[in-house]
Amino acid sequence: MPESKEKKSLGILALAGLEPYQEKPGEEYMGEPQLEHFRKILNAWRNQLREEVDRTMNHMKDEAANFPDPVDRAAQEEEFNLELRNRDRERKLIKKIDKTLQRIEDDDFGFCDSCGIEIGVRRLEARPTAELCIDCKTLAELKEKQMAG
Repeated sequence: MPESKEKKSLGILALAGLEPYQEKPGEEYMGEPQLEHFRKILNAWRNQLREEVDRTMNHMKDEAANFPDPVDRAAQEEEFNLELRNRDRERKLIKKIDKTLQRIEDDDFGFCDSCGIEIGVRRLEARPTAELCIDCKTLAELKEKQMAG
């Protein structure tokens, strides 16, 4: 299996080379050790996404060919379009990661934007860019579903 495929299947924690955070008794929520843990996760995730962007640019430059057969040309264009859509989603995710890193610097990370309670270390390890606690996110998804249906 190629290295890039292997790396993609790794979880965010494994990508950062970290173990799940073990809270110490009496430890303050989102104290410096926890914030540093999430900084490492977010920076590793952002670096991995940037590597994918570079890899795509090189791939598209190296693989670009003017095939005489229209079917071959169409297949290559479709492959490039799919890659570009994926990179666009990753570009948006990089912006969200940058926003989350700024929230850490602003001391606004780890608390729900809607109700203000702690989001929780495990939820943030699963989705480091989360801005809502699980209850508020569930309610938001239900409202979205009702508006769409």
